[in-house]
Amino acid sequence: MRQSLRLGTLAGIPVAVHWTVAVVLVIIADIIGVSVLPATLPHQPGIIYWTVAAATSLVFLGSLLLHELAHALVARNNGVSVHSITLWMLGGMTELDDEPPSARADLRIALAGPAASLAEAAGFGGLALAIGHSGAAPAAAAAAAWLAVMNGLIAVFNMLPGAPLDGGRVLRAALWRHYRDETRAALAAARAGRYLGILIIGAGAAGLLVWTRLDGVWLMITGWFLASAATTEERVAVATSALAGLRVADVMTTGLPVAAVWDTVQQLADLTATHSLPSAFPVLAGGGELAGVVLTSQLGRVRPAQRPAVRVGEIMLSVPPRYVAAPGDPAGALLTRPLLGGEVAVVVVEHGQVVGLVTGRGLGQAVQRAMRRAAPRRKRAGEPSGPAGEPSGHADECHGPAGGLIARDHAVL
Repeated sequence: MRQSLRLGTLAGIPVAVHWTVAVVLVIIADIIGVSVLPATLPHQPGIIYWTVAAATSLVFLGSLLLHELAHALVARNNGVSVHSITLWMLGGMTELDDEPPSARADLRIALAGPAASLAEAAGFGGLALAIGHSGAAPAAAAAAAWLAVMNGLIAVFNMLPGAPLDGGRVLRAALWRHYRDETRAALAAARAGRYLGILIIGAGAAGLLVWTRLDGVWLMITGWFLASAATTEERVAVATSALAGLRVADVMTTGLPVAAVWDTVQQLADLTATHSLPSAFPVLAGGGELAGVVLTSQLGRVRPAQRPAVRVGEIMLSVPPRYVAAPGDPAGALLTRPLLGGEVAVVVVEHGQVVGLVTGRGLGQAVQRAMRRAAPRRKRAGEPSGPAGEPSGHADECHGPAGGLIARDHAVL
């Protein structure tokens, strides 16, 4: 997620926080300091309220992190590599590099987060009772009780049956096992998530208009996120279905000009002026192996006077392993990861040599071609066409940062 601050690693997994977390911390501290503690413990000094409120908001953030860490650790134990964990305004997300290998693994990964939240709820509840019996710190007991209730609510809410919530992943796993078709199951879970989001938006609007409750705004924001994320997942599922049976070799661009790390930007600028090039192309090291990629847009950022002196190796983007594929890899898997530099889906390497490149635009065009080929078959079979059956015009949108949602598990406040 963009505009996130890397905090470090936990169990070898990169952890980051989005700037919107600061907003959530302030809101939670305000709720606890202004409403929860004064109602539970009236007539206490304000410094006690706000000190406990600030500490509780941080502990709550940690409980969300544990929810996501449970997803990540179970995913890793089931053979799925974990890219990162990010905390943000509506909770957290665990980004996986691959899809679960089976419905059983999908179910385990989905249930791990709510199970962790339930365990945290029980732990905080026990802590609240212990502190309450001791009578030593009533404010801490009230804070622990609030944390117990909130973690319980998080577990319950996240089990609602609609993607991208954990309950939507459980639904996907169940349908995957029933249909023996992961894409069909993902499509059904995404549609359920879209309807669920619309329902939550309606509930929030009713709370705001009928009962004039401001927390209806939070429900509307949550519902909008669920509906948007589910719609994106639905498009990705449709696109993945369209690419079923195709390999990376079927969608990659070949015969690309390549740059060497020692080439100057001026040489590349001259090349782009005389050739029709894609939005990115590979950069090779001295032995002919992949060194990185250069975006065509990067060339324009170097001033003309500096181009003869700047080497390609100075401006190229490094290529993480997840952005390297073999020609025989399934093409549909490329839809579930964000684009490198906003342009590159994957660099195709065979026997240590670069043989092609897949860009976001090229992948979107491949999806559209596959959908057009499938449309006559759907019509003959009596299946719907048009917006409901074939989201034409959205193929480009189903890839990139938003498109990667299908490979993530979310905890929502």
